[in-house]
Amino acid sequence: MITIERLSKKFGGFTALDRIQLVIDTGELFFLLGPSGCGKTTLLRHVAGFYQPDEGRILFDNKDVTRVPPHERNAAMVFQNYALWPHLTVEKNVAFGLEEKRVPKADIGRRVSEALQAVRLDNFGARKIHELSGGQQQRVALARALVVRPACLLLDEPLSNLDAKLRLEMRGEIQRICREFNLTAVYVTHDQQEALSIADRIAILDSGKLLQVGAPAEIYRHPCSRLVAEFIGEANFFTGCIIGRNDFLEVDLGSRTFLVSAPPGPAPGAGCPVTVCLRPETIRISESEPSGQAWRATLLETTYLGQTAQYLFRCDEDLIKVTEINPRPIRRPRGHECFLGIGPEDIILLPEK
Repeated sequence: MITIERLSKKFGGFTALDRIQLVIDTGELFFLLGPSGCGKTTLLRHVAGFYQPDEGRILFDNKDVTRVPPHERNAAMVFQNYALWPHLTVEKNVAFGLEEKRVPKADIGRRVSEALQAVRLDNFGARKIHELSGGQQQRVALARALVVRPACLLLDEPLSNLDAKLRLEMRGEIQRICREFNLTAVYVTHDQQEALSIADRIAILDSGKLLQVGAPAEIYRHPCSRLVAEFIGEANFFTGCIIGRNDFLEVDLGSRTFLVSAPPGPAPGAGCPVTVCLRPETIRISESEPSGQAWRATLLETTYLGQTAQYLFRCDEDLIKVTEINPRPIRRPRGHECFLGIGPEDIILLPEK
C-alpha cells in the first residue's frame, strides 16, 4: 500500500505538487492522469525516490520511505523511452539489476528466464535490442522491472512510443502481468482510453492539485468539475439554472428546458446556477419527434469512423456533438433536419465554477 501525505514540491517559483493526499491500495492498478505539466510524472518520481519533497511524506505499507534512496524501495520503474542498453543482449539487459544487487549467477539465469517467459519473450534472450520491434523492446523493459521482484511497479507513459495496435496489445499485457504478480502499479499517462480501459482507479491532476479520484466509470459518469469532464472524453456544455424539482430537477438553459435525474449527494436547489454536461454518445438521433425530451437540430458535419459516426449539429445558437455507436447506413446530408433526444439519467450536472 502506498500512502502519500500532504506532498508538496516547488521548482523555483513553480508549484509542481500542492499538498497531495492519496492512498493506493495493495495490488491496485492506479493511474495518474492529466494534461502536460499537471504534476503526474513529478509525483511518480517522488514515489520512485528520484525527487525529494519540500513537505509531506510517502509510506510503503505504513513505513516512511520519503528519504529512502530508490534502490532500497523495492520499486521498479519502466520509462517512456525504455532506457535499454543497446550494446547488450536482451538477456543481459534483463539481468542488469540482479547483477548490480550481486545475486548469485545461478539464480540470475533462472530469474531472467522466468521474467522473459512472463512477458512472452522466451526465445529472445540472445538478441540485441536493435533487432526488436518497439513492442518487444517494451516487453524487455517490463521484464527488467519484474526480474527484481518489486512490490511496486511504476510506469511513466510506457506505451506512448508505440503505434495504436501495439498500444492496445500492450495494455492487456501490462494488466495481465500486474494481476499475475499481484503488483501495486502506479501508471502515468495522458491517454484517456488507456486509463479507462485497464485502471482500477484513476486520479486526475491539474496544476499540481488532485481534482478527483475514483473508478473509471465513476469519473466518466460523475465528474466533479467541468475540467475533469473535458479531460475524460468528449462533452457538450451548457450554462443553466435550476428552476424546480419534483421527481427530477428542472434546468432552464434559456432556449430549452431539461429534466435531469438528481446527482449523487446533496442536490442543488431552485435558483442555483449549474453547468449541464451531455456526453455525445448519450444523445439519440431520431428522424421524427420522439416521446420524452427532444429538440430539433440541423446537421453540419459527419465523420464516419466505422464502429462509430461523429456528427456536429446546430440547435438554435448551440453546436452539439453527437456520437452514434454502430451507425446505421442512413445517409444524412449536410443541412438535414432531425431530432436529438436524451434521457434524464444521462444528463450530468456540474457546479457553475
